[in-house]
Amino acid sequence: MTGKVSVYTLGCSKNRVDSEHLMQQLEAGGWDVIPDAVEEDYPLDVLIINTCGFIHDAREESIDYILESLQEKKQGRIGKVMVMGCLSQRYKKELEREIPETDAVFGVEDLPLITASLGVQYDPGLATQRVLSTPAHYAYLKLSEGCDRSCAYCAIPLIRGKHISRPKEDLLREARLLAEQGVKELVLVAQDTSFYGLDLYGKRQLADLMEELCRINSIDWIRLLYTYPQGFPRDVLRLMGTEKKICQYMDIPLQHISDKVLSAMRRNTTKAQTLQLLEDFRKFVPDICIRTTLMVGHPGEGEKEFRELTDFIEEARFERMGAFMYSREEGTYGAKHLKDTVPQKVKRERYARLMELQKGISFAYNQSRVGTRCSVLADYLITEDTDNRVTVLGRTQYEAPEVDGQIILENVPEVAPGSFVTARITKADDYDLYAELITE
Repeated sequence: MTGKVSVYTLGCSKNRVDSEHLMQQLEAGGWDVIPDAVEEDYPLDVLIINTCGFIHDAREESIDYILESLQEKKQGRIGKVMVMGCLSQRYKKELEREIPETDAVFGVEDLPLITASLGVQYDPGLATQRVLSTPAHYAYLKLSEGCDRSCAYCAIPLIRGKHISRPKEDLLREARLLAEQGVKELVLVAQDTSFYGLDLYGKRQLADLMEELCRINSIDWIRLLYTYPQGFPRDVLRLMGTEKKICQYMDIPLQHISDKVLSAMRRNTTKAQTLQLLEDFRKFVPDICIRTTLMVGHPGEGEKEFRELTDFIEEARFERMGAFMYSREEGTYGAKHLKDTVPQKVKRERYARLMELQKGISFAYNQSRVGTRCSVLADYLITEDTDNRVTVLGRTQYEAPEVDGQIILENVPEVAPGSFVTARITKADDYDLYAELITE
């Protein structure tokens, strides 16, 4: 059995890595693989939807996409619709009962079953190989699976299980293969990257792994996402302060600053420890760009605790910040033991206030970069009307792919995606920056 198959990925970059491993197996088995197919790629023999089940909105997005795809199936534009990932891991029986038109429903560890259903025998020898669905010059490297944390609001351990680090030699082999494919930037991801190695080696090994990744000659940038504040390994900061290949960028979801709320969240950290960690970040890596994620409306958050959070944001001046509203997730500690005390209307108001506050901070940060010189990695080109002129959409080391703003260079000579150019920032808006090419 062969034909045209697409794996469409919803949710986080960790899901994307799973999809890419699956596509490699299917391609090796003779299938014509199309990542994230769009309407122009139809008809398809098989569409596999890799779903997200983290919070209510993500589940709704996944279900909507399944239903839309089943309409395409009814019209004969898709042969089979199959579902995998976090949503189907958690709600397999419900999906099979409520949406019986799906041809198969698989969980997060079912890659061999998925390939078998399409006539392909899963090959463990391909476990470090992938079909990239990102632009060819950057890729995500997933360090581990699962999570040992017990945050009150989070269903990920229920879906993905306990933390299991991947052996260092497997990660290095995969990184070298990615480099051979032309990858310039490795983005390190996991449910908790800062926990890496503790289960395998008896101590955290993130800094050691990053140091070895830096030795891969054709890799220019290594970026760190999804770290955790409690027990953060300080040797990572020392390495960031000295190793030029490591982007001076830290993604660390802090969720809150109020001790009362942090305790209710079961985050195992305090306001004082968080402030000390941020001080260490700026001490060891003075030019660091910090991205965080915060939550509003968690049980225990009154107006006093929310004001403490906004005061913290004004003082900390995060270069990047995202936020989301608490939702009661079935099976979590919060759902079992905490009453959802904050009305939805109040959650929405707090979310809006938080993001409006951060908008001004982000703009001020971007304004401070006007006039500075930087190295920009070109992600995409937009062709202009004039001959041989393009608009380049790119990033510096201070912008992560897919989640942060862009550096925009307008009306410049054509450059290849994945190449580095030198630019000077000329203008800023709330999230994006404009720059001119420096050609000397």
